[in-house]
Amino acid sequence: MVRAEQNRRAPETSLENHRFYADLLNDPALRSLVELLLDTEPGARLPSERELTQTLNMSRNTLRDRIGRLESMGALTRKERLGTYYTGVQAERTGDVLLLSLMFQQMTLESLTSVRHALERQAAIEACVNGDEQNFTALSESAAAMHRTEDGRELLEADDAFHRALFAASASPALIFFSQMLYAVLRGTLRHLTLEQDFETMRRVHNDVLLAVRQRDPQAATEAIDAHFAWLGVLREREAAEREPAE
Repeated sequence: MVRAEQNRRAPETSLENHRFYADLLNDPALRSLVELLLDTEPGARLPSERELTQTLNMSRNTLRDRIGRLESMGALTRKERLGTYYTGVQAERTGDVLLLSLMFQQMTLESLTSVRHALERQAAIEACVNGDEQNFTALSESAAAMHRTEDGRELLEADDAFHRALFAASASPALIFFSQMLYAVLRGTLRHLTLEQDFETMRRVHNDVLLAVRQRDPQAATEAIDAHFAWLGVLREREAAEREPAE
């Protein structure tokens, strides 16, 4: 069985019914390779195939098959003439799957935005509890950057920094991971919003979030995040109306 008690990155026993976890339990070759990776730092090169087949006691074909499976999941990368590298499960690569799902219409941008709304709300709540002065300084600096500029691109860069700082302040690895997973997909759409007419509103809604988190007031933080996303909804509706052809 995977050494969950020895490594916090191993699957929890509550995931026993998940298909991949079931494979880990029932496939000694896959389990051995994953256990090796649990003790490997992201970016490290794996031993050669010959060494791995001896260490893990499996045939080369079996090893290549299991490596291919983990590579398809984004955990490994094979580089020609250089070897196989452990990349870890990267939020950005998981975000690529979300982008494909959008393209294939398996989910909508609106549904992803509602997920981001829920994540931001929880991040703000946890930031009220876990945030420290370094986090608050990062939030304050990005909010100040919004006030210093009249350039839309710089405003969006400050907005990106603010939300990254908010998730960092939550001190929740899960919230940070999922925010990074959604970031690339949602950022590509939000950058086209008609912010030119709403600089002051953007500054105000972020100031409200900052003030609530600094005061460690979860209720006020929740209300500020809700107001932020309500404002984004208005901007989306405006942008959609402007794209409609005139009758």
